[in-house]
Amino acid sequence: MRESRHCPAVLIAAPASGQGKTTVTAALARLHRNQGRRVRVFKCGPDFLDPMILERASGAPVYQVDLWMVGAEESRRLLWEAAGESDLILIEGVMGLFDGTPSSADLARHFGVPVLGVIDGTAMAQTFGALALGLARYQPDLPFAGVLANRVGTVRHAQLLEGSLTEGLRWYGALSRETGIELPSRHLGLVQASELNDLDVRLDAAANALASTCEVALPPAVEFAAPERVTVQPWLAGVRIAVARDEAFAFTYGASLALLREMGAELVYFSPIRDTHLPEADSLYLPGGYPELHHQALARNTVMLDAIRAHHHAGKPLLAECGGMLYLLDALTDVDGQREELVGLLKGEATMQKRLAALALQAVEMPEGLLRGHTYHHSLTSTELEPIARGGSPNGGRGAEAVYREGRMTASYVHFYFPSNPQAIAALFAPCAVKVP
Repeated sequence: MRESRHCPAVLIAAPASGQGKTTVTAALARLHRNQGRRVRVFKCGPDFLDPMILERASGAPVYQVDLWMVGAEESRRLLWEAAGESDLILIEGVMGLFDGTPSSADLARHFGVPVLGVIDGTAMAQTFGALALGLARYQPDLPFAGVLANRVGTVRHAQLLEGSLTEGLRWYGALSRETGIELPSRHLGLVQASELNDLDVRLDAAANALASTCEVALPPAVEFAAPERVTVQPWLAGVRIAVARDEAFAFTYGASLALLREMGAELVYFSPIRDTHLPEADSLYLPGGYPELHHQALARNTVMLDAIRAHHHAGKPLLAECGGMLYLLDALTDVDGQREELVGLLKGEATMQKRLAALALQAVEMPEGLLRGHTYHHSLTSTELEPIARGGSPNGGRGAEAVYREGRMTASYVHFYFPSNPQAIAALFAPCAVKVP
């Protein structure tokens, strides 16, 4: 029987989105990494951009932990494994601390991980203490580590915020509002890590700034119970999967790609923007990303458009998610009205919107089985295709996303979390000659 493991851990949360959780989490990860500690970072809830930054900060893979999309038992396994190889575990929360069902607070309580509250101190003094106390005491059974102030002005400002704390709340320090520390963003969240040439400079600056405002110490150790043993079946043994990866297609879960490899698949990467041919592969995965920012370059690469069409016409499996689905449509129009014709395997067109079009967790009952994931997009699609399934949200959020299928091609706005049903995912990617029980 496997034993429980102990590791210092903290969950970084905030009163609301936009308080700078990712910047603070990245600063903490880089600070402890620079001091020689092995740091593992996890992200609560669906997100692709934050993990890219956090991987650079920590130097280790960043996976999701979540009580609904990932599930309590899989989250337990991931945390238990990390506890066996790390000196510190950091979990970045999602939205506000108590927002959603399940919330970041629910996750912290479930695993006994204390919460570090991040509060934007802009234009605030003693009220900081009231907000901190509210986060700490709103749910009496919530483990709470302390608070950290973000976007402070002067040293005197930070002192005022620290002095406002009551009832023994611990001060974890402060980060200034200097532009050299804050991470830039765009309409879906942070800018991708690969687009920030000075990212490591920013991370080191944030780590040094944080170290100058507090005593650098590890949080208390948390006990992580041993999970049930899970055996992954080699359902994709010998299957070669081509995965799109460049500036236009980058939204993949690390755990999803790891699962494909654990099931025996070989992953080969290619760029729909620059490459002139598909790698030799049995199956194709087009994840989400920012095709709307690169649709002119995608349209110009006509040999790649032909290669994608040939893959489908050969009857080979193809899974396209969100931006990957937009790439398969007849055309995509950006917010400036620039329309470009693309692959044309899915009859219909998409138009980018200036406002969010859908945001929701999604559970989809597919012919292969139930899959969980999420949707988050700024485009609207018009098509006469009939969906084979529609998603549903546990929180009643906007969007019951359609799933379309033509032959072995499956496409949807939903970003699927592959470990939610490994057997279903294996069936989507397996060539016709391979049978998945």
